[in-house]
Amino acid sequence: MAALVSSAILSLRLLILAGLLIAPIGVVAYSKSVGYGIGKNGAGFVLFVTLQRQAMS
Repeated sequence: MAALVSSAILSLRLLILAGLLIAPIGVVAYSKSVGYGIGKNGAGFVLFVTLQRQAMS
């Protein structure tokens, strides 16, 4: 019984660690697929062009 509990605790720790390492990558991938961020129309486009011009000068 003690071996089963020890194994379960170890598995839970590994699952939490893997989740903490994988979650940021998953969030970035999801946000890119959904299309969050500055759009290329309206005020977002103006901001994008302004930042590009400042970077070039």
